[in-house]
Order: sequence, then C-alpha cells, then structure tokens
Amino acid sequence: VQLQASGGGLVQAGGSLRLSCAASGLTFSSYHMAWFRQAPGKEREFVAAISWSGGSPDYGDSVKGRFTISRDNAKNTLYLQMNSLNPEDTAIHYCAATGRVYVSASDRDYDYWGRGTLVTVSS
Repeated sequence: VQLQASGGGLVQAGGSLRLSCAASGLTFSSYHMAWFRQAPGKEREFVAAISWSGGSPDYGDSVKGRFTISRDNAKNTLYLQMNSLNPEDTAIHYCAATGRVYVSASDRDYDYWGRGTLVTVSS
C-alpha cells in the first residue's frame, strides 16, 4: 500500500493550498480516509476525515470552516482544500486510510499512512 501526499509548500498567511493523496495497492473506494498533521514539537493532530463514499466529512476544531476534505474514487485520490491559512497551520500533513466500519478522528484507528507533505505558512 502506498499513500503519496503532495501539494505542500510555502504560502503567506491568508493564502490557500490544495493537498492531494494518491493511493495505490488498496481498494481505495473501500477505505475511509483522513488527514492528520504534526507540527514541530507537537503531537499529531486530526485535521479531517471522510467516508469511503465521500460522505460524513468530519473536521478538527482548528480547521472547521477553512478546510474541505474530498475524494475522487475514480482517481484513487484524496484531497484537502485549505483556505485562510495561518502560521498555526504549519506542519507536515499526512493522509491515512482505515478499513474500519466507522470514520474516526483517532490516529490509532488508521491502518496505512503516507509520508506526508510539508505546509509552511508565513506571517
């Protein structure tokens, strides 16, 4: 299984980025997917999750109203549209997949992880 995240980079506060996560080696449409992130010196944080069908999106409190998670099962790809970015969003962002029957905000419930893509927001 491979989850390849991309789309990170350096952006000014108030800007936008769109992350992608290309999945291979698994039946993508059978897995609930999520984004997590980890900033230097901090614990991994839940960002957003989405069900296998694209429904039931869930967001962490710090990103609600600014980020949108989506997926394209035909392309085996997960997305994260990030708007109104601020320096507190600076972190490595990871995509993850779970075969559990429920969408989860806990990183312990995820079976597969990508390497992550770095998002840096300057003030």
